[in-house]
Amino acid sequence: MHQGMLSYLDKAENAFISAFRSHHKDGTFEIKLEYVTCPSLEGKTLILSDSMIATGASVEATLEAIEDYGTPSEIHVATVISSKQGLEYVERLHQKIHIWTAAIDEELTAKSYIVPGLGDAGDLSYGSKLQE
Repeated sequence: MHQGMLSYLDKAENAFISAFRSHHKDGTFEIKLEYVTCPSLEGKTLILSDSMIATGASVEATLEAIEDYGTPSEIHVATVISSKQGLEYVERLHQKIHIWTAAIDEELTAKSYIVPGLGDAGDLSYGSKLQE
């Protein structure tokens, strides 16, 4: 999605954040950010692209990671598929956040995957992660 946004908004500055789920043996997970690069966001319109919003935890981690880069005038999140629960969570994070999603799937599994969803969008886009 990031490259597609850049193709359309070809004069825009852009940031890149590598976010993924790091799974624990007990079945829980945490969001890990391995790479963050970002220009100043002060007074700018921020468009965050994420293939899916399942729990909303990756959006939360991303917004926290870029706090030091300034306060955007607007925040938009563009996504292909979202869960109802994830949308509600993200909307509570920031009152003025605008979410653009193509589809809303109602169900999250016990492991917080969207059903039917897309599968692992990160793996589908960039290849599977190396296991620790």
